[in-house]
Amino acid sequence: MSEFEHDYPFDPGYGRNLDELLDIPAPAPPEGFDAYWRDRFAAAAEVATAPAVGPQEDERDGCRIFGVSYTSVGGLRLGGWLALPVEGAAEHGFVIGHGYGGRQEPGADVPLPLARSAAILPCVRGMGSRSRRPGIPGEADGHVLHGIESRETYVIGDCVADLWCATSALLELVPELRTTGLGYLGESFGGGLGALALPWDDRFACGQLTVPTFGNHPLRVTLPCVGSGEAVRAYREDHPEVMDVLAYFDAATAASGIGVPMMVAPALFDPSVPPPGQFAVYNALPEVRELHVLRAGHFAYEGEREGVAALASARRDFFAARLG
Repeated sequence: MSEFEHDYPFDPGYGRNLDELLDIPAPAPPEGFDAYWRDRFAAAAEVATAPAVGPQEDERDGCRIFGVSYTSVGGLRLGGWLALPVEGAAEHGFVIGHGYGGRQEPGADVPLPLARSAAILPCVRGMGSRSRRPGIPGEADGHVLHGIESRETYVIGDCVADLWCATSALLELVPELRTTGLGYLGESFGGGLGALALPWDDRFACGQLTVPTFGNHPLRVTLPCVGSGEAVRAYREDHPEVMDVLAYFDAATAASGIGVPMMVAPALFDPSVPPPGQFAVYNALPEVRELHVLRAGHFAYEGEREGVAALASARRDFFAARLG
């Protein structure tokens, strides 16, 4: 039984305890999975991102924050923010993905995990205040279904490429980071995208994913939720063939190929991203991994502030040990 009182018509703990969650596997990769993603990364690596930095918009927590734009695959111009140290050169670098609510401002992603760091905080295509584009739904339920008819058109693949191109833009703007290795951070939607992006990109030295989505689609589509997964679950009822497409965008399947140290913070209770999928991502990782279990995700509860602080401390220690 879940520890929290709630009004959802389903159990956001999905009837599983921690031991059971730690036994959930990743689906086997479909035919051509690795080749598909390697080809997508190669195409993104060829993009001339032409990053442009706007005026300074803020200064806080040891960072100067600027607007930034860059070109991604398909020639799409995207926006976001660039954080640079107030003083001195950057000693660490981060790419920071956002949740499915989009990113309206840098928000809680600044302060950065380590002092004397630079970071790019992109808005992927269709999302947030700086990358809304005609023809791409800006709300999660529509966005997650955009182009889902085939692996060539599914927007999630382009969003992963948006992160790769943001990484190229960051390294062009802050070239000293090319020798330090980068860290990736992503929560929810950004966690799932990170798991899909990291196996193919050797510019990253480590990563941290919080309540990652897109894990174990065959199981995920059987679990009701109030997040974007519910739109996919409903779509699959009328279009069972979509499972052949989703197999190429499974964050747990991809996570098995990540070759750098990772820390994952899955939740035991989450009405938006079912915990079984979150834990499938962690379980699939190779042995160099750290687990930080959260009591709940996407849910306000007594003690949440302390949980957020504990995760921030663990994240700081994780990155300090690998990038510090």
